[in-house]
Amino acid sequence: MEKVTHLALDRPSMSGIRTLVDLFEGSCQSRGEAPLFGTKSGESFVWISYAAMQRRVAELRFLLRELGVTRGDRVAIIADNSVDWAGICYAAAGCSAVTVPMYTAQNPSDWEYILNDCGAKVAFLGTKKVTEAFEKIRENLPALEHAVPMTGSAPLSLNGRLAVLNAHTADIEPPTPDDPAAFIYTSGTTGHPKGVVLSHWNIVSNVVSSASTFPLYATDRSLSFLPWAHALGQTVDLHLMVHVGSQIGLNGDLSELLSNLKIVKPTILIAVPRVFGRIYEGVRKQMAERPKAIRTLFSKGIQAATRASQGEKLDWIGRAWLATAERLIFGRVRERFGGCLRFAISGSAALNQDVAEFVNALGIQVYEGYGLTEASPVVTVNTPTHRRFGSVGKPIPGVTVTIAPVVAENPAVGEIIVSGPNVMQGYYRSPEDTAQVLTADGQLRTGDMGRLDEDGFLIITGRIKEQYKLQNGKYVVPTPIEEQIKLSPLIDHCLLYGADKPYCVLMVVPNRNALESEAEERGIDLSNLEQDPKIIALLKQEVSTCVQGLQSYMRPKKLLVVAEEFTVNNGFLTPSLKVRRQEVIEKYHGRLMKMYEGSHAD
Repeated sequence: MEKVTHLALDRPSMSGIRTLVDLFEGSCQSRGEAPLFGTKSGESFVWISYAAMQRRVAELRFLLRELGVTRGDRVAIIADNSVDWAGICYAAAGCSAVTVPMYTAQNPSDWEYILNDCGAKVAFLGTKKVTEAFEKIRENLPALEHAVPMTGSAPLSLNGRLAVLNAHTADIEPPTPDDPAAFIYTSGTTGHPKGVVLSHWNIVSNVVSSASTFPLYATDRSLSFLPWAHALGQTVDLHLMVHVGSQIGLNGDLSELLSNLKIVKPTILIAVPRVFGRIYEGVRKQMAERPKAIRTLFSKGIQAATRASQGEKLDWIGRAWLATAERLIFGRVRERFGGCLRFAISGSAALNQDVAEFVNALGIQVYEGYGLTEASPVVTVNTPTHRRFGSVGKPIPGVTVTIAPVVAENPAVGEIIVSGPNVMQGYYRSPEDTAQVLTADGQLRTGDMGRLDEDGFLIITGRIKEQYKLQNGKYVVPTPIEEQIKLSPLIDHCLLYGADKPYCVLMVVPNRNALESEAEERGIDLSNLEQDPKIIALLKQEVSTCVQGLQSYMRPKKLLVVAEEFTVNNGFLTPSLKVRRQEVIEKYHGRLMKMYEGSHAD
């Protein structure tokens, strides 16, 4: 098996940081009145300092104790990112309790399952809408003792309880590094969500190790919009930024993201690939509508910037193209993101190489990483000192990556195995599931496929469970192909299918807004979206362009256009926006099978 490892990370090397309590209290002591969290008020952001946040956490810790929370109790949060979300998390850690975060976008039935599975004692509810939805499941939660709304000033709300709090010094035994800090429930792409048990040491080791790979400073500022219920959001967007003493602006409504970027002017952006994909799509669309001279300047500028980023020395013509494009185009694009970005970090899913190189050429340095909830979550990352487009970087210090062959014909590609202090303790109350992913010596079988290149960079090739074999014996890994196809502005979602079939077919959900604009220009009527031959021909051409570089057996031979969007509400997407493949295939199985009637593809 191929293996890449960095130096082991032992506890004494952590400068005394062993738990989330150490991390938070240490940053508050060193940063004092420096700003920590910013919340939008009108057209500006109001900031709360580290010292004020420390006092708020102390109040919340007293409240949790008054609510009967003790060591090992579970404290659930169903809320979007906020000052009090972070406060409850750090207060629970101070009580040696366990934080159980959930998404506001989740179905209430998922909340019910998770709350009963973890046996939560207290649940904090983010908004009036969440509170109203929660009331419908409240009677089904016998172990839950308190449900506390986080907004308003009613007596039983968070602020109402704090107003009459009899704050007192309570003897609280601090958590140990091996105590659970969080149960982060998986997205549930198959079956019920599983509670990933992460200890204080799992998370803290991941935070400090990640910090050692990047030039992060107390002067840095982020704009937080990745949910902290997500492992990447909580570890990197919250704990890592607090650890280095940075400032965190809280975005709130996603519809205000662009305007908030201009106000907060972040130096660091932590996002998922879809955000960078939208940048790619949006800029390309805008350029397509500009005069030919501007399009030429843009194209030449991108080419020159890409060559320069690869270490090529530009001649005077290349330098001129780049300088002009930078002044007239690239700088203006960056201004839409506040104009101060030093770099952006992409995680949670694979970032298309074309997108990464494109955004990087615009002057937004993008560093892609790889991780999963069960690894706290960071495993590998590209950094300013070692970056390779098309890869997810090298393992962070203390983490080992091993490749276990899956297909005999290609032993270099196999399952990614992870070991290190970041590997979870297991799935809560699920010993069988735990045994399937953790080896006897504590290594994590990720279920992801990949390979290590000659320099130790990890390249992800897909999910083991998602790959399928065609009748000709060829294996297809659908996710990278789907991500390539979704670069088309006309396509919102897609699903490649072909297990045990003679060829691949593709289900496509069009991007209605983009399609409407295109249809208007071509005189196409969208009233019959799924059957109109002109629409199908247009989308076939888009797909053909996106997959032209793939081997023929990987390219879809037929297209199924569906009007139904993939959403969390209809069960086709997880709360972290991963596609629930089996649910989609089950719903559309009959129509997929019809595309195989007859002996030839179109």
